[in-house]
Amino acid sequence: MRILIVSEDVPYPNMGGLAKHALTLARALVRAGHQVDFMGAREHPVEVAGDEARFGGRFFGELDGHIAGWKEVRLGVFMPPRRSYIARRFARIIMRRAGDYDVIHYHGHVPNVALHIPADVNFVQTRHDQGSECLVNTRFASKAVCTRTDPGACASCKAARPNGAQRLLSSLAVSIFRREVAAAFRRHKTIFVSDMLRHNFARVMGDEAWGVTLHNFIDEERVLRARSSSGSGNTKESTKVSKSAASTVTLFVAAKLYPAKGVEEMLLELAPRMPGHFRLTIAGDGHDEARLREKFASPGIVFAGWCDQQQTLAMAAAADAVIVPSVWEEPCATTVLEALTLGKTTFALARGGTPELARYACAPGQLRLFQHMRGLVDGLLGFVPHPDYPRPVNAAGGVDKMLGELLRLYQRPPGPLATPLATAPASPMAGPVAVPVARRQRGS
Repeated sequence: MRILIVSEDVPYPNMGGLAKHALTLARALVRAGHQVDFMGAREHPVEVAGDEARFGGRFFGELDGHIAGWKEVRLGVFMPPRRSYIARRFARIIMRRAGDYDVIHYHGHVPNVALHIPADVNFVQTRHDQGSECLVNTRFASKAVCTRTDPGACASCKAARPNGAQRLLSSLAVSIFRREVAAAFRRHKTIFVSDMLRHNFARVMGDEAWGVTLHNFIDEERVLRARSSSGSGNTKESTKVSKSAASTVTLFVAAKLYPAKGVEEMLLELAPRMPGHFRLTIAGDGHDEARLREKFASPGIVFAGWCDQQQTLAMAAAADAVIVPSVWEEPCATTVLEALTLGKTTFALARGGTPELARYACAPGQLRLFQHMRGLVDGLLGFVPHPDYPRPVNAAGGVDKMLGELLRLYQRPPGPLATPLATAPASPMAGPVAVPVARRQRGS
């Protein structure tokens, strides 16, 4: 197949999980024998992302118009025309190349773009965050998960005390955006990376067949290579002695340093009680990095700053346990999938899509879920390291194993997804497949 993957999150020097997911998919499709090109933002040359942006196809840096803020911060409002304008602009840019491809797969933050893609174009989008109905993408406000559905409530995310005009404009912007997204999902194929995301959208927009769930996936080969390099692939009791409670316990967190990721909340609970034989490494940058360094850095708590994927995997592979302390509803945390594949005991809150990922654990009890942060830290303090969990044969979670489902979705005729994907396995290595729909001619 000829496939165009689209994301405005690529390329940037410090790319997040969505960008890495899209590039992991691009590489896997190329390995499976498909022709893959990538359309990204024009703000930077692709070289700024280094090796992480290499996937084996052409890169088109053409998306723009999404960076402009339309004075929303200054005015304290969500501007009603802004997201509609960006969606139409993205659609025009995508359609310049649409005729050259069998399928276009969008990963980004403009879900209403599908409303402006002609119905006969084989267009798919994957929803990675809460941005289908939440204009700040996280459904996290005032340091808590937001469950409110009234568009008027969204005004407080732009102004601490919105006046009548601010509330009216923001409410209008949210209402228009949600209607456009709903129409977009009724027009084209939509994938949610967790059932939680799909259910949250239905909570706002009504119970319809909005799309299907296909969990995030990881580059399993790269993760297992990191596991092997660290020596953690050796899982037999006879060759790796369990540590006693008195020996060093190494913990690892990889997270953006801002409130939704929960690192500060975890440190407030852990730092005062952390035993002297614990060592915690935190990889990540963000708005709160300098303040958290000043407040919590110590011989036992190390801030490693931003690290590329290879460095992050190496540190995770060398740890006794991985912590994912997010306090927002993580849709489908790739960090959890990587930690499970590395064989690490993984500590997280039972929120968002994280409980759905227990199916990818190497054994029961590997993913340890807690209702609140104090319980998570209590679990950490009682943790005794043990040999890494052995990876089951034919374990799920890797992109190559999950590619068959995605290819079957690509082969469906254009239009919304009203029925689940087939469950019968398909080999992603079978080479190119024909699409039973005509492509639009370029420029038509």
